[in-house]
Parts: sequence; structure tokens; C-alpha cells
Amino acid sequence: MEITGYIASIFIGISLGLIGSGGSILTVPVLVYLFGIGVEMSTAYSLFIVGSTALVGGVRNAFLGNVNYKTAVVFTIPAFIAVYTTRAYLVPAIPSVIMTLGTYVLTKDIAIMVFFALVMLAASVSMIRNKRKKEEENAVPQLNLPVIIIEGAVVGVLTGIVGAGGGFLIIPALVLFAKLPMKKAVGTSLLIIAAKSLIGFIGDVQRYGDQLDWTRLLTVTAIAVFGIFIGIYLNTFIDGKKLKKGFGWFVLLMAVYIIGKQL
Repeated sequence: MEITGYIASIFIGISLGLIGSGGSILTVPVLVYLFGIGVEMSTAYSLFIVGSTALVGGVRNAFLGNVNYKTAVVFTIPAFIAVYTTRAYLVPAIPSVIMTLGTYVLTKDIAIMVFFALVMLAASVSMIRNKRKKEEENAVPQLNLPVIIIEGAVVGVLTGIVGAGGGFLIIPALVLFAKLPMKKAVGTSLLIIAAKSLIGFIGDVQRYGDQLDWTRLLTVTAIAVFGIFIGIYLNTFIDGKKLKKGFGWFVLLMAVYIIGKQL
């Protein structure tokens, strides 16, 4: 299963390179089901893996001119405050046993995985629908500050709880509320994901310390980074819309599987 996990890790990067999101949706299930790592620790590892991989993609997009820095800063500040606070204080405050109903016990791990699966369902619907209009490509960038700040904080809390980068929420927000063309939205999204994920991981370093398996973490991260270069290369040959819709259906099936397995 570990070998399968390392092979699957490459698709984390490929997903980020191709569609600018979806990496974290693969990361947590890979860590939990293939590597057998605990749910809470997996969400911590996911922040580092996705954050590092997205940073590589974001830097490359920056060199290509596909990043709007003003929008990235406005979105990132509330996001990383929210994700750090969530990882450092909110997640540790969740009790190990949330509730019992007869013989059924709802534990913290089960609750996090079910919530993660619900996030996956939302992501899959967003990817399958994919109703972006052509006019958005020629739109003039403009900031809807209050909405962007609120969206940044919401995505930060979400990232903190489930270790998900939130690209499926960030990209539509950048297109709709900042009026960014799709390529700039993807590039800007990768930098935002990198910043808030790595900031969130700092809270886990403070909390777990020596419990972190750096050898495995860095190995999976290196494989995912290699994958993002493959994804960026394939992006020139593959129709992004069709790929995103197909990936959406895959995420939907995975979400249903996780909910069934946990409940």
C-alpha cells in the first residue's frame, strides 16, 4: 500500500499543474488510506505537501506573468490568519469523542473525514458544472474587497480543519469577484494556496514537533512537486474543461466512498 501511496502522490502535483486545484482532495485520502496515517496528522501533512507543491507552481506562473499580486495579498492575509488560528487552537479544542448515539460513536477523526468528504462533494459539483463564460478571459481585473476578504477567511478556516488548499473555492472567487482571467486566477490561486497552507503548517510544527515523519513527508512532497511539472507540461495538450469535469466525477465517487466507509 505504501508503494501505491508513493505512486499516487505524483497525481497530487499533476492535478495542481493541470487545473490549479484538486491536489489536497487527493492528498488526505492517500495519506489516510494508503499510508495508514491518522486523520489529524494527515491533514497536517497535507498542508505541507500541497503548500510546497503549489509554491513551485505559483513561482513558475509568476515568471510567466500569470499572478495578480495585489489580489493575492488581499486574499492571503485573512486566509493565513484564519488557517493558523484554526490549526493552532480550533482543531486541538475539538473533543476526541464528539457524541454517542446508541452503539455508534462519532469520533473527532470520523467527523473530520466526513466534513472533508462534504468539501469534496462541493468541489466535485464546482468542477462538473464548470460554467465559466468566455467574457471572463477579457475582463479587467478589479477587487471586490469585502467579498474577497470574507472568502479568504472562510477558505482559511476550511483549510485549517481538513488540510485542503481550497483551490476549487479560490479560483471561482478570483474570477467572479476580482475579475481575473482564468490563467491569472489559477496562477494567483497557487500562490495563495502555498502561503496559507505553509503558514497553517507552522501551527502543526509547534504542536507535533518530533512526531512529524519528515522523511516520508519530504519524499511525498518531492514526488508531488515532480508531478506539478508534468501537469504544467500536459496543460498545453489537454483540454482543461474536459479534464476538470472528469476529475470532478472522480472526486464525487471518492467522496461517496469516504462517507460510506466512515459512517
